Amino acid sequence: MHEVVRGASMEGQIEFVVGILDCIPKTIAYKLLEPAFSKENQISIVCQEGSIDKILADLAVHKIDMVLADMPLNSAYNIKAYNHFLGASELSFFATSKLAKKYARNFPQCLDGAPLLLPTQNSTIRRALDQWFNEIDVFPRVTGQFDDSALLKAFGQAGVGIFSMPSIIEKDVCKQFDVKIIGRTAEVKEEFYAISAERKVKHPAIAAICDTARTSLFS
Repeated sequence: MHEVVRGASMEGQIEFVVGILDCIPKTIAYKLLEPAFSKENQISIVCQEGSIDKILADLAVHKIDMVLADMPLNSAYNIKAYNHFLGASELSFFATSKLAKKYARNFPQCLDGAPLLLPTQNSTIRRALDQWFNEIDVFPRVTGQFDDSALLKAFGQAGVGIFSMPSIIEKDVCKQFDVKIIGRTAEVKEEFYAISAERKVKHPAIAAICDTARTSLFS
């Protein structure tokens, strides 16, 4: 027991190392990884967060087993790995009660000039949001930009601005951060991918994650 407390894996357990991009909401990361904890898999999970460059570098030298990302791996990254599409979610926009009273009407036009918290330009969803705002001729006042989704939500909870998150976790966001939904859009969707060194998934934890995401979480 002393060895287990110090970090040694129990006999029969498989250590499963996952790299998670900073921009992935923590609640979604948990929901995606939860199927890996089945008794049959006997998984001991190690989660590492960081930028896509760092995480993919670790994947390339087999320091991690899988990456959770919001975009597929492309040819710009010269590593041998494969994309496994997990699913996509439309977006919900959230605000504190005070901000909701002012902006929760005529969505999405109500966002024009409204204080908005956004991911940084490094994020795929940020680029999609910028394009959408241009298409609908709505120009929010950006009050903050964040690499980390948890920090973005903390600022949203404090009333610094309106923020968006995938609709599949909107109930969790409202409950945890005491905010209200002011609108939803299906015009912008956030995608999620598992990236691994396997073209055909054989790792039991990755297989469980992919199967549950496709048949339950994003169905």
